[in-house]
Amino acid sequence: MASHTTLQLPFGTSYLEAQLPATNLIGIIEPRRTDQSAGERTLIAAALQQPIASARLRDRVHPGQRIAIIASDLTRPCPSARLLPSVLAELAAAGVSGQDVLIVAALGLHRRMLPTELQQLAGRDVYRRIKVINHDPDDVLHLGTTQRGTPVEVFRPVVEADVPICLGNVEFHYFAGYSGGAKAIIPGCASYSTVSANHAWMVHPDAISGSHAGNPLRADLEEAAAMVGLDFIVNVVVDDRHRILAAFAGHGIQAHRAACDWIAMRGKVAIPELADVVIVSPGGFPKDINLYQAHKALETAALAVRPGGIIILVAECREGLGNARFEQWITDGLDCEALLARIKEEFVLGGHKAAAIARVAQRAQLLLVAPALAHLSLTGLEHQASLDTALNTAFGRLGRSARVLVLPQGISVLPWWPPGRT
Repeated sequence: MASHTTLQLPFGTSYLEAQLPATNLIGIIEPRRTDQSAGERTLIAAALQQPIASARLRDRVHPGQRIAIIASDLTRPCPSARLLPSVLAELAAAGVSGQDVLIVAALGLHRRMLPTELQQLAGRDVYRRIKVINHDPDDVLHLGTTQRGTPVEVFRPVVEADVPICLGNVEFHYFAGYSGGAKAIIPGCASYSTVSANHAWMVHPDAISGSHAGNPLRADLEEAAAMVGLDFIVNVVVDDRHRILAAFAGHGIQAHRAACDWIAMRGKVAIPELADVVIVSPGGFPKDINLYQAHKALETAALAVRPGGIIILVAECREGLGNARFEQWITDGLDCEALLARIKEEFVLGGHKAAAIARVAQRAQLLLVAPALAHLSLTGLEHQASLDTALNTAFGRLGRSARVLVLPQGISVLPWWPPGRT
């Protein structure tokens, strides 16, 4: 009897399992393990004590200044509640009063966070002492226009602050190159018009995962953030359990680039061949909180699957599709070709994610294991009742000898296939 490998894919806060014949498995690709003996507090303290290309935060601020700390919303795995005490301690050491500090949940165009969620974001003690609010994309100030034509409209309290400080986590991002850094402001605290104009650059061939040099979308959002005055960040890298592996503080771009280099070292992985079947999970909650977020794992999987192959996406999607415009586009019955033609005629935020899925669906068949969405007909995606069912479907279509690659942390890795080969 052939031996089997037990596959375990993150799914919300749990896992889905399936059995795969060992002879079919190319490999299970995960971020490289790092030797991390220092505790989280030590990592954060070291980053704040020796910031990159910047004076220490306590030496940059003074009493009476208004401070806006911009933190990720609940769709991001940034452990803001574990970063804020150290950042606030730096501010207190400079004599900054807690009454002059505002914590802003950077929503982008996501839903508003509930009071209980804002408390979770900041931590109970900080929430009691410091004002915490949601970003409002309708309450913005216009600061100008970038070289690429993006109107820079940013949440009023962030613009009016004397010192904006951005928190964030850094990982691969399918069109901004990497998350983190200035993304906390653009799109995090921007208007719909600003986000739409910036994200329209995602169709540029240089707006790709794992690339910031020459990436026009990344350059555009950093130019916009500079108009707000961003020049200090605290960014971290977290593992699949949201434990901090590395911390970076300092200059808004140079500290971010150091974090990007660390991510590339950990997550860019050469694969021996393009797979017939790629099984991918975004990495569990909150990365699979909805399909709007979970879709990013498809972009990673597309780098590892052969043309005409199959991608199996495993995502809990406890909050459904996650965006009203995305829902409208992906459920309106258009086929992939028509949907892509529509986005070329008019770039629409939300619709751009549906178009991204359609683009991947033109390369490979997409099977979705997300029971919460099984009642919806989704362009480019075929529902499967379970991971085992999806595997049986894949083998039925491609043959029992189909070669399978598994990406349990699909947003945290970047499969690399030798250039010039397809």
